[in-house]
Amino acid sequence: MSRLSRANLKARESIFSGGPEQYLGDTQARCPPDLEECVMAMEDCCEEAYEAQVLLRNGTKDLPRMTHILKNERVFLLVNEGTIKKYKSGLADEIEPAVTELIERAEQGLANLERKETLLQAKVDNSKNAGIATGISAVQKLEARRLQTLTRQREKLEAEVRALEDDILKQVSHSSHHQYR
Repeated sequence: MSRLSRANLKARESIFSGGPEQYLGDTQARCPPDLEECVMAMEDCCEEAYEAQVLLRNGTKDLPRMTHILKNERVFLLVNEGTIKKYKSGLADEIEPAVTELIERAEQGLANLERKETLLQAKVDNSKNAGIATGISAVQKLEARRLQTLTRQREKLEAEVRALEDDILKQVSHSSHHQYR
């Protein structure tokens, strides 16, 4: 704690008259000892108040954020079973056309791949019959690779169709399971 005005107390001129023993002339004027102690005590109080204010400010500057974090609010919503069934059927009505369209597109893609496979298989059979005497040409090898690629694509699409059908069955069984709860 610094006492800023202690050095200047000796040079101050007192307005209080304390008697001839305290007044030594204009050049050597000094404060009464009681007043000097009072000023020092006031300075100490001001410094303590300032330090307390700094400490309090540092301790509480995060209060709005902490208040927001600690605010605990719970909301409970009670809904009857009819409302749940209504929203469940609305959701099923909303999702079902999209799922049906995806299944139809997958089935169309699968049918196209099956037609291509049939055509390619016929080409391979024809080329085998014609290529027995001449051997396999580069074009036939290319067609065979293409056939393999299309076969893999068809198998992949079949797997996707099965997965979609399983998902639909799970959703239907899941929704019917929740209806009876």
